[in-house]
Amino acid sequence: MPGHLPSGERLRAYATWCDAVEGNTTFYATPSRATVESWAAQTSPDFRFVVKLPKPVTHDHRLGKGAEEALRAFLDAVEPLGPRIHALWVQLPGSFSPADLGVLAGFLRGLPRGHRFAVEVRHRAFFEDERSARLLERVLAVTDAEWVPFDTTVMFQSPPTSDAERDAWMKKPRLPRRSRALTGHPIVRYLGRDAEERTVEGWRPWVGTVAEWLREGRSPTVFVHTPDNTAAPALARRFHDEVRALVPGLDPLPEPMPIEEPDEPLTLF
Repeated sequence: MPGHLPSGERLRAYATWCDAVEGNTTFYATPSRATVESWAAQTSPDFRFVVKLPKPVTHDHRLGKGAEEALRAFLDAVEPLGPRIHALWVQLPGSFSPADLGVLAGFLRGLPRGHRFAVEVRHRAFFEDERSARLLERVLAVTDAEWVPFDTTVMFQSPPTSDAERDAWMKKPRLPRRSRALTGHPIVRYLGRDAEERTVEGWRPWVGTVAEWLREGRSPTVFVHTPDNTAAPALARRFHDEVRALVPGLDPLPEPMPIEEPDEPLTLF
């Protein structure tokens, strides 16, 4: 967001470009209620926050015993967002396997009603073993939770060519693309490359998928990433334009506030 704006105004500027944001920062530290109240004040009631549960809940305690206090503090902190909470995002470590699905089922059942839930898994068995995938879908169906794909396939098609790409190459999960929606509110995370043409070529399958979801009456949320996110705003608008060419009834994006290099990826729907 614009570097010349105070931190308390950057989200307001971001919200002129898109109507949703990934809440990655909540994974590393639970914000104060005052901070969250400022987020709400900078956005309209229909702005979407997909807020990630804290690391102590998902990774340190793996949704089990000992996670209760951190979860309560997190839910209390984000409460001021109200209807802006599009989904509580449960990102699980790569070691969280099909053998742990009982823990996930119990955890999701214990979350407060009134929220949507979105689960991101990174264990390869969920993508390569049909039985494991079906078992996960059954667990998610009990609470109408969505399975969040993180599409990094274009990143791993060829070796990295920059420091940002090398960092992504080392840190991001290497998993097959998955494009099956389970609910009326699918969420997609897409990572491209430094080169715009490679990013655009990599998202081609998603343009058709998202267009079909819209025709089906679903309300998808798409997050566009690049290794350094410098071009994310322009790329997000280009993706939206490509989908809108297939679904003319989709509302156009508003004229955005001019921005400098973003520090978060943009989303479209």
